[in-house]
Amino acid sequence: MRGEWAESVFMGRASEHGLPVSKPWGDSESFDCVVGRPGKFLAVQVKCTISELRNGQGYACSTCSSGKPYRAGSFDFLAAYVVPEDAWYIIAAKAIRGMKSISLLTQGGKYEKYREAWHLLREAAELGGEGESCAEETAAVAEAGRFPTTALGRMEAAADFVRRQMEGRDIDRNIDRSDERNVDRSADTRKRSEDG
Repeated sequence: MRGEWAESVFMGRASEHGLPVSKPWGDSESFDCVVGRPGKFLAVQVKCTISELRNGQGYACSTCSSGKPYRAGSFDFLAAYVVPEDAWYIIAAKAIRGMKSISLLTQGGKYEKYREAWHLLREAAELGGEGESCAEETAAVAEAGRFPTTALGRMEAAADFVRRQMEGRDIDRNIDRSDERNVDRSADTRKRSEDG
């Protein structure tokens, strides 16, 4: 369940950065999401971690499936989410090939250059400047204080959004029922005037 949640957070964050992202149907692929456009899709494997290293100086993140490293070509990028720190690492698959786990958020660690490296996805998908206006708009909204800046804040905002959508559907259903009653009354009125 945490993996599915991390995938949805990834999709939201990628969208905030102006990246076109989608989720393949089913769960049989070796990747979780796709970023890009027709002609240049990138397969992304999403992982998340809450496992602090024993020395307390970072987090361990699994980079394998069923205890075995992913095969070459299984995906193009790993998107690793350090949940307690609300930090994403966008890492090319070749940088972790053959590994079962990596250490993230470590002082001077070899993966720190990939922290919040969303530009790597944009460049690899050859999106160029596409989506930058969306990312700039997102940044402006965040600066204005309308976007939550923490993982918890984003989760609460998502829950509020879903609640508003559900409440809106209830309103739509009530309107539809009201319309149905009005149509029924109109039909009754016509029938009475025809009979009378």
